[in-house]
Amino acid sequence: MSNPKKVIPIAFFDNEGVVHHEFVPAGQSVNGPFYVQVLKRLREEIRRKRPAKCQGGWPLHHDNAPSHTSIVLQTWLAEKNIRLLHQPPYSPDVAPSDFWLFPKIKV
Repeated sequence: MSNPKKVIPIAFFDNEGVVHHEFVPAGQSVNGPFYVQVLKRLREEIRRKRPAKCQGGWPLHHDNAPSHTSIVLQTWLAEKNIRLLHQPPYSPDVAPSDFWLFPKIKV
């Protein structure tokens, strides 16, 4: 019996629904530079799907994973005027994905 391959989904959503989703390629580490590339694709999707939200920057909420707190990412967010919504450390109980996204995708 073979082991299933690990699939890591990445999803971004707002009050209107999912804005962007993708899967981490096999063997790819989710590090700061990779996450910046993901956010560049997200930014394009926001421009396409939610153009009104691009005016004056848009807020981003994510947890405190190392890829989310890297210097390369923090620099890129500042350059693009993307403000972060605070996520208290060790507080998975306040993750919006637990309340909105995961209940919709449970199989």
